[in-house]
Amino acid sequence: MLVIVSQICLGLAFGQGWSQKKREGFFKLGQNIIVSDEYFSPDGTVTEIRTTGVFSTHIYGEYGLGKNWTVIGNIPFFASNTLNAIKFNQSGNEIPSDRLDAFGDVDLAIKYGWFQDKGVVLGTTLLFGIPTGTIGGGETGILQTGDGEFNQMFRTDVSFSLHPVPVFFSTYAALNNRTRDFSDEFRYGFDLGYSNNGILLAFHLNAVRSFNNGSAENVNNGIFSNNMEFILPSFEAAYSFKSGLGVSTYVNYFLQGQNVLKGAGYGIGIFYKLENKTK
Repeated sequence: MLVIVSQICLGLAFGQGWSQKKREGFFKLGQNIIVSDEYFSPDGTVTEIRTTGVFSTHIYGEYGLGKNWTVIGNIPFFASNTLNAIKFNQSGNEIPSDRLDAFGDVDLAIKYGWFQDKGVVLGTTLLFGIPTGTIGGGETGILQTGDGEFNQMFRTDVSFSLHPVPVFFSTYAALNNRTRDFSDEFRYGFDLGYSNNGILLAFHLNAVRSFNNGSAENVNNGIFSNNMEFILPSFEAAYSFKSGLGVSTYVNYFLQGQNVLKGAGYGIGIFYKLENKTK
């Protein structure tokens, strides 16, 4: 689910067009949360739903293999999908809450960085989404910690920094092929950020458009539906200490969409930047 989580939760996932240098990397332990009682229906209108939560505790990593190759992985080792209880005031009857705690979908990727010593850099990434999460879980049988399909995404990033001004810009486009009769997707977005003296401030805009060419069922319990679309702006702030350790946080909000929760997402993480001190 890095295909989704990288856009909803991980902020600067994939590192834009820059590749990691040999034996250097970036590793993050993160916690993400989305809770909402509203949902973008298939026609884009907003409908009220039973309050739903999607939570993920994950390890994300990038490691440089050398010659501009970077391996990328995301392991959501604890994921949760919840439904709040509903109590009817007049009758006193209650529909109990429901919860699924399980492993999430693992994602693995390989990236190659082009023109890394130039003013404008290019990165191409091939990602594989492995359906290790659970579908059809909980007492209701509708909760999920993954989408159940194996996807392959090809992504291209173009990035540059305004050196010596500590501002960077990056844009990307991607095609996501999905199996099990899920619709394929076109993904795009950009990042604009400031990075100086260990401080990072960044604005991200990510968007998904479905080709609507698959007949898998749409669901309204989070971020795992077929034919999902959204426009998602987010703001990220991070601080890196001289030791390489750092902390980050983000907030985002679904402005527009279909088959996806409407509301804000929040996240916090602890990361480590690995440097090759033998070079």
